[in-house]
Amino acid sequence: MDKIEHKIIPVNGLNMHVAELGEGPLVLFIHGFPELWYSWRHQMVFMAARGYRAVAPDMRGYGETTGAPLEDPSKFTVLHLVGDLILLLDAIAPNDDKVFVLGHDWGAYIAWHLCLYRPDRVKALVNLSVAYHPWNPKMSPVEKFRSLYGDDHYICRFQLLLWM
Repeated sequence: MDKIEHKIIPVNGLNMHVAELGEGPLVLFIHGFPELWYSWRHQMVFMAARGYRAVAPDMRGYGETTGAPLEDPSKFTVLHLVGDLILLLDAIAPNDDKVFVLGHDWGAYIAWHLCLYRPDRVKALVNLSVAYHPWNPKMSPVEKFRSLYGDDHYICRFQLLLWM
């Protein structure tokens, strides 16, 4: 893992920290909550050894990625997050049409939306731990989790912490 390179790439008003290893077709790893690029370190080594370029950013608001106004939750929509990834791909792989994408947890949610909004940029998707759930205009995701799991579900509890 000593060979993993770390870079800061200006993206969408952010300074995005990116870990990278290998050469070949690009595999984009999207971490979940509360994770960092580091969650993918073993998978990056595995993919790089098999002829792929493994790239794992710290997402907006995480780790060494800076520039997102943490006090403004409106800057953390899935549109912002997908936009960050598209501009990252433009910066690090301008000649690659499509990339492989792997997502975990919250990163899987972002990956689903990357595929929905920009299918022209995704060759294949592998997600771990989060199945696709289409948007329900009649119920917010927080209310959905509350109805399924109660007020003590971690997503419901985090809503209270964010606004205290």
